[in-house]
Amino acid sequence: MDQGASSIGSLIVSVLLFPTYIQKTLMEFSWGAGDPLVLAAAKRVFLLLPTGTVILCLWASIACLLTVIVRQKRVEFLNAFFVTWWDFLKSVFAFWGGFFKFLMVLASTLYGVARVLVLGTWFILQDILMVPFRLIRTVAKSVSTPGVPWIAVVLTFFWCLVEAVVFTYVMTPLVMDTLANLTGGELAEAVIRIPLFLFMLFLILGSYAVLSAWTTAIGTRNVPAIIKISLVEGVAAFVEVLFLYRELVDSLVPWFAQHTSKDFDLGMGGTLAIGLLAWMGVRGMTWFLFASHGVPIITAIIQGTGLKKPEGDERVKMEEAFAYTHSFFFQIKTDMEFVREKGDELLGAFILPPLQVVSATVNFFVLLIASRHLFDMPFKSFKDVMRSKELLEAKPVARNHKDRRNHREPRPPVLPTPEAPGVQS
Repeated sequence: MDQGASSIGSLIVSVLLFPTYIQKTLMEFSWGAGDPLVLAAAKRVFLLLPTGTVILCLWASIACLLTVIVRQKRVEFLNAFFVTWWDFLKSVFAFWGGFFKFLMVLASTLYGVARVLVLGTWFILQDILMVPFRLIRTVAKSVSTPGVPWIAVVLTFFWCLVEAVVFTYVMTPLVMDTLANLTGGELAEAVIRIPLFLFMLFLILGSYAVLSAWTTAIGTRNVPAIIKISLVEGVAAFVEVLFLYRELVDSLVPWFAQHTSKDFDLGMGGTLAIGLLAWMGVRGMTWFLFASHGVPIITAIIQGTGLKKPEGDERVKMEEAFAYTHSFFFQIKTDMEFVREKGDELLGAFILPPLQVVSATVNFFVLLIASRHLFDMPFKSFKDVMRSKELLEAKPVARNHKDRRNHREPRPPVLPTPEAPGVQS
């Protein structure tokens, strides 16, 4: 009798603790310690998590079945128990299928990123290669449309450089002799030419600035300003003719003597007269060709007064210089919502498969404690996973007849039907 009771008791204990007989074997098989590396990695990816959760669910199932005896709503609890196992099996298959879905989403995302990088690099290279042509187009457009006369500015500055170079070459011997007489020693020619060139450049630019102010005063008919600037212009012309153009005329004296008698003497008056005519000719031709438009811009830049904005809607935009890159990044900016969705999809495809299995396992323990499910399985997207606060505030759904009566919608009031004519109650 005792042996029979003991055997029945050991049988009951064996049934209640049957997961202990298989869990070690299942875990060793899922870990694949003695298998090849590829097979072991496949087992750990596809079988380790489902096997561990199966063992936990078996222990939770034993506890749930033991509590059926003391529960009130046994039928509903058993229905929820079997539904929980059904959800768990669906979550396992969703885990396996979700892995391949993640690989597909990852491949499509990597393809999209690579496509964006390749297209962006190609557009940037196109912009770099097309920059010279766009610059030529911009210059042609600025020439053909009203705006800042940059060509006149460039030509004016270039002409001032040419005059500075010429007069530096002409005046270098005179300056060297003058400095040698003052210091008592000769200076190197390279040391003198750089400061002399800068001095000549500033002097010529100042001469054009005086001429510009003089023409402005004449245009406004400001007599006092005309008189004052005429005096300044006369002094500037005298200085340039005396020190610059005189040397230029002296260099032409041998040519004059070659075509005249040997005792040819131009004299001081003739030299200054030819120098003045040369100064007037050079200033007049350059002024009417480009200096009248370029000097005011150079003066405004030096004074910091700013340039006059061109009329019309001519705005220098970045997309004009880098049209391909700008359009590419503008398209990326407009598609940021699509990029965000792809990121959420990739994250969901990576997280949802293991969460399916883990959530189904959690449902077993919640069923054991609260006789309900915490999660609605399976998850369709990452947004279906509730926050922790929402999980704590979740309440069980009313399932008994009393709760159904409490949640029953009120019936509409029954209106009395009118009696037919001629019918008495």
